Amino acid sequence: MSKDALVHHLAIPKLYLKNGGIHEIPSMIFSYYPMNLDMLYLIPLYFGNDIVPKFIHFSFALLTAWLIFYYLRRRIDPNYALGGALFFLSIPIIVKLSITVYVDLGLIFFTLAALLLLLRWVESGFKPKFLILSAVFCGLAMGTKYNGLITFFLLTLFIPFIYSRYAGDRASSFFHTAGQGLLFFILGLLVFSPWMIRNYMWTHNPIYPLYNNWFGAQETVLNIAANPFQFRSQVYNENWWQMALLPIRIFFQGQDGNPQYFDGRLNPFLLVLPCFAFFRKRDEFDAIKMEKKILLAFSLLYFAFAFFCTNLRARYFSAIIPPLVILSIYGVKKMLAVLSAPPPQQLKRMGVTLIIVSTFLALLLNSLYIF
Repeated sequence: MSKDALVHHLAIPKLYLKNGGIHEIPSMIFSYYPMNLDMLYLIPLYFGNDIVPKFIHFSFALLTAWLIFYYLRRRIDPNYALGGALFFLSIPIIVKLSITVYVDLGLIFFTLAALLLLLRWVESGFKPKFLILSAVFCGLAMGTKYNGLITFFLLTLFIPFIYSRYAGDRASSFFHTAGQGLLFFILGLLVFSPWMIRNYMWTHNPIYPLYNNWFGAQETVLNIAANPFQFRSQVYNENWWQMALLPIRIFFQGQDGNPQYFDGRLNPFLLVLPCFAFFRKRDEFDAIKMEKKILLAFSLLYFAFAFFCTNLRARYFSAIIPPLVILSIYGVKKMLAVLSAPPPQQLKRMGVTLIIVSTFLALLLNSLYIF
């Protein structure tokens, strides 16, 4: 059982059960965090079972794999879709999270659902029901972990931009375009609002302990966050070039249980394969081009926001893993499509062999971690 599970995700629901309801626990800063998944864990804990919460958490990994499969099956074919689902489930950080009582897999699922529903909103000709569902899932992501606020901020900005670019004459009115983003913003906050109301009643800060000084609350050590680069320089004795390579190192140097090396492992191919997804774009439908751009923009911007944390941990970036998996599968398909053109036969065989070996290595890196 992990430390976070013992002192946070299981401990707080147990205290709620012991006291007969939700109550403020000032001595435990974690008790002010949003707790959508923790409330699910409360059900088996009521019956004295602390193993079932692990399966609840793991179920969100399976649901995320299903979303990846469903999307890729519609956009490519079932074989690529199955490969994408298996690739996601075998990524080391996902394997690690699947056997722990955390909430990150719930955040990953709700974030991907909100993102894919946003893509479906565009595909459907901007039918409101998909925008509403996307906002609901985004609100659930925020109610699962504060990292969901990054998703909420990005998608709220994406919506007016996407609508103005792809809605044609319907986007001629500024107020109508801005209204799409406002609708998403309000609905997302409504879903998240129970946790905001709780924290406001307790601390006068709806997202306590984040931005606590903005709300005139008492200063705590949590408000004093060191510059992430200064932190790594002083604590880990890293020099400038090591810190400059951090966005690449996080995909190559991950180690479980070692905060200097991001306390978790990703897969280097999550960095490499998406690059090939954007080759020969002229051969693709406009809808697929648009979706790939949105997936890439979300991944890059989310990474940029999460990057500026004092402690860089792989699971803080985990919400971008499904979009990167989808782009990776697009990359594999694109490489095979390029090689399907009629080059010299020997060169074609070499290229296909290289792609097969690369795909095998990507899965091998994951399987070595599992076994």
